[in-house]
Amino acid sequence: MSKSPQDLKIAILGAGMGGLTTALALARQGFKHIDVYESASDLGFVGAGIQLAPNMARVLDRLGVWDGVAAEAVDIKETSVRVGSTNTELAHVDLHHITQTYAYPHMVGHRASLANGLYQGCLRHPDQITFHFATTASDITFPSPSSSSSQPSFTATPRDPSLPSSLITTDILIGADGIKSRTREAMLSHLDILSSIGVQDTNQAAYRIMIHKDQLRPEDGDILALLESNKVVRWIGEKRHIIAYPVSNNTIYNLSTTQPDTNFAAATNATYTTKGSKEAMLKVFGDFCPLVQRMLQYVGEGEVCEWKLRCHDRLPTWVDGSVALVGDACHPTLPHLAQGAAQAIEDGAVLAVVLSRLPETSAGAVHRALKAYEMVRKERAYALVDMAAASGRALHLGDGAAKEERDKQFAALRQGRGPVPDKWADADVQKEIYGFDCVKEAEERFGEYFEKASL
Repeated sequence: MSKSPQDLKIAILGAGMGGLTTALALARQGFKHIDVYESASDLGFVGAGIQLAPNMARVLDRLGVWDGVAAEAVDIKETSVRVGSTNTELAHVDLHHITQTYAYPHMVGHRASLANGLYQGCLRHPDQITFHFATTASDITFPSPSSSSSQPSFTATPRDPSLPSSLITTDILIGADGIKSRTREAMLSHLDILSSIGVQDTNQAAYRIMIHKDQLRPEDGDILALLESNKVVRWIGEKRHIIAYPVSNNTIYNLSTTQPDTNFAAATNATYTTKGSKEAMLKVFGDFCPLVQRMLQYVGEGEVCEWKLRCHDRLPTWVDGSVALVGDACHPTLPHLAQGAAQAIEDGAVLAVVLSRLPETSAGAVHRALKAYEMVRKERAYALVDMAAASGRALHLGDGAAKEERDKQFAALRQGRGPVPDKWADADVQKEIYGFDCVKEAEERFGEYFEKASL
């Protein structure tokens, strides 16, 4: 009796948004043997704010977890783009139409709430999904043509030194292990192209700041008003900006900055976060308006955390044999479109669709299905990576003709005309991002992509 797709063994390396979504989506498609390996001891429910766009919400709703995530989020109804130094509004964009247009709102929430929602969804499938926390994956091996096995393998090593390592062989291996992905490195090495794919240092860094409602002083009513609003605000300046919005049912005000990484403390290629200096942070935004200054003062000494923003060169493929990459492992992006997590979640949803439609379970068929996943996702993901980078460049312009032209566009926008230089708020960009149904695309065109993958 031939094996059904749902009998395949699937190992997922990484329990971030892409890994959790992949596991949950596969379980809901009936897959029975899903193992998730995560080097951290737990999901560590910490983090900053995250934007929950309609294209993400559509996937989460299909997976049965959207209602729980939305219950702790804030429904955004407007966005305001302001000059950082003066707080003067450059543009105001109404977002009340989002739900009517795309069937889901544009919400913002806490990253921990999204991760926990996906994790709780996975826990509803204990007979199908097994988590292996505090376990690192190494020595990822791809079968050679002369091998008797067509299965990839890796070594799983518990962080507890009293526990032995294990050689894990699996039918399908999903690398959801982030921008520092070992799966990506192993794949590129196996394809003999590792040396041609480099890390792109964007020369940008970010601070993540959360102000709790109970921290606010009575004289900071203007900050309280923003916290209690349904508004995203972006303050922009030369080579810097701050985007801010309320999360956790309007009890926390989340600020995310982007600035040159000249203050990033002693970073190495293996390090993407560091403890920052409050004094340095205040200096970076020293010419921003008093409202921003007062917000930044709420950050405690020793609580400044700085992220180094990096990408890597485009990959010629996300798939090698029965191994595929998802999320930041294959398409890390700058945060200026707020689509990083959403795109990883789309990856996971599409993977479950294509694997559930396997006509048979040979290694060749698996490879073709994974290539179908790549055809649905790769061009779209890289287009958004490029768009995010372009939006960041427009926001960070210094004095000059380009900035004047950008500000003319903002001025026209106040009269209801033209595109939005801040692409996150542009209606045409929203249509391209929010209006795309990745699951529908995978379901309707799987046969076409599967056949094309055989060529």
